[in-house]
Amino acid sequence: MSTSAHPSAETDSATASAARSGGTVTDRLVELNTRYSEAFTDPGMDARPVLHVAVVACMDARLDLHAALGLELGDCHTIRNAGGVVTDDVIRSLTISQRALGTRSVILIHHTNCGLESLTEGFRQELELEVGQRPVWAVEAYSDADQDVRQSMQRVRTSPFLLHTDDIRGFVFDVTTGKLREILPTS
Repeated sequence: MSTSAHPSAETDSATASAARSGGTVTDRLVELNTRYSEAFTDPGMDARPVLHVAVVACMDARLDLHAALGLELGDCHTIRNAGGVVTDDVIRSLTISQRALGTRSVILIHHTNCGLESLTEGFRQELELEVGQRPVWAVEAYSDADQDVRQSMQRVRTSPFLLHTDDIRGFVFDVTTGKLREILPTS
């Protein structure tokens, strides 16, 4: 499965530079962080998002959530995983986000051409055969992004741990146009 977009010239340059200097991509990123930190000034924010919103989305590198949603640093909590599906750990993060840090709204974002659409739960069996241990987690693969967004909205709405379940909205991001398409929940 490959869900990555074509590498940018900057990424290629960073990778090539790391390779030339005998380092890794991580070494190059740490070097870039050193430059970043030299000009960094503390923005004086706290962990509570200004817009009181948490965004749950896929980890796909093609999704620049802040740009796509017009968000600035400090506006939201961002929770990302493979597929943007609502798992127990997402509920854990949303619970902390709401109960300890004041968020009230949840936005769920899946996207077109997701790598999870090409997997099945058989992926777990393949891993078990390869490494001798079955993962305790579910793959959460799906073939219909709209339906999985509806399922994710339902999981959030019915969680007993969340205080605020009245403003839960779901979307599918089109990776070719950059547009969000809202998915209405099942009645």
